[in-house]
Amino acid sequence: MQKRIFFLTNKKITPVLWWLSSIGLGVVLMVTPVSSADAQGNQSPRQYGSIVQQILEFIQNHYVDEVDPRTLYEGAMNGMFNAIGDPHSNFLSARDMLDLSDTTSGNFGGVGLYISKPLEAKDGNPPYVEVAAPMEDTPGWRAGINAGDLIIKIDGEPTDELTMDEVLERLRGKPGTDVTTLIRRGANIEFSVTITRAVIEVPTAKYAMIGDAGYLKLLTFTPMTSERAKEALAYFREHNYKALILDLRNNYGGLLNAAVDVSDLFLDGGAVVSTKSRIPRENRVFSAQKGAAVPADMPVVVLINNASASASEIVAGALKDRGRAYLVGEKSYGKGSVQQVFPIQGSGDGYKITVARYYTPSDVNIDKIGIPPDREVKGPEFTEEDAPNLKALVEANEIPAYVKERPNLSFAEINAYAKRLSAKYSLDAELLRILIRNEQNRMTAAPVYDLDYDVQLQEAVNILNGGSYKQLMRGTKTLRQLQDEAEAEELPAAS
Repeated sequence: MQKRIFFLTNKKITPVLWWLSSIGLGVVLMVTPVSSADAQGNQSPRQYGSIVQQILEFIQNHYVDEVDPRTLYEGAMNGMFNAIGDPHSNFLSARDMLDLSDTTSGNFGGVGLYISKPLEAKDGNPPYVEVAAPMEDTPGWRAGINAGDLIIKIDGEPTDELTMDEVLERLRGKPGTDVTTLIRRGANIEFSVTITRAVIEVPTAKYAMIGDAGYLKLLTFTPMTSERAKEALAYFREHNYKALILDLRNNYGGLLNAAVDVSDLFLDGGAVVSTKSRIPRENRVFSAQKGAAVPADMPVVVLINNASASASEIVAGALKDRGRAYLVGEKSYGKGSVQQVFPIQGSGDGYKITVARYYTPSDVNIDKIGIPPDREVKGPEFTEEDAPNLKALVEANEIPAYVKERPNLSFAEINAYAKRLSAKYSLDAELLRILIRNEQNRMTAAPVYDLDYDVQLQEAVNILNGGSYKQLMRGTKTLRQLQDEAEAEELPAAS
């Protein structure tokens, strides 16, 4: 039987916005009368489709200027999906469909470089493509391209004149084909590098040991996520792990099936998630298999934040409701719906539409609500009062310029620089430390974890090392219990 793929994500495809404006003075209108029945709009779906076709043809034949039919088609499709009022249901261009296929397939043909591109010239420099980091053991990495290198040209075409989508389109391609890049390193060292494209796996997991605890960070949910998680567990077993930290922060989602497969590693049978549609036969319950890969007595802490969404909320919700993990961090995003992607035959385009809502094992839908952590730990945040000073710091470009000259700043050096900036801009030194560290990670290969700067991870480690895990787990509640308590508090007191 063919395995049905459901797609969950909070990653938004930015739609094309069609702005219509009219000028109040000097407008000449020709009004064609319509019947009262037509004006009431009591039409069947088929009749509405016929009307849209008529208007499309009328604009093509009578508008004062020639209009690209593709423009009208995309405008109509975007307008139709926008009218639904669901941010997760969208028309997808061929470019969007290609981007989504990276997640659904788990790989693509490319060179293996993390890249960024400024929108406009900065400090007198053209907006060339900058290499944030090469992915280890990929063609770009083997070609000797380093973090901080600028890609000046791709196959002879200057990158400052290309959009980010155009850059990706030129770097990606069929595995085995070549792409030639002109690299600038430092102020004036330039050289040409020809890279042979290969199959690049979408990054989905990072893992390491923190003391005797295994640390597994899931970046997204692709067909490869559960396999990478299994590799992490094998690594943890080799290092005799005594506890596990599952980091789902900033994980926007991915495939429902992948979320179920990851949950299955922690659960010994039983429900993981259920989906409910307006079509009863589409309702489904997804269950874990018997025999969990993670021992039942293994302490597990899950990290979540307000960017943990969709498939990552399925995992967090399942482990919380089943009493299998303690949640630390911030309330999750709150996306409790399931989407499927459908291609439009003959066009390369497609659309993504919500087909169901999902429910945790205690039968709670978290859409627009989110999952609260068992222990809330918020990171340092800038206030509204900080905004002018923060704006001045960003516009001065001080941190990127400083770190670029000193990419190997030590912990003590970061602290000292943060204190100087704090005095200059009247901003919290702790927040500035994090900004400096983030910039350092952006310019070099980011570490798997950063215990010196990550207060939520620090709390997870303290819980596991402090001997309070079992006691804390006894005080946790399912999402249904929390929801019932919240609803009871809202009821008026009996008189």
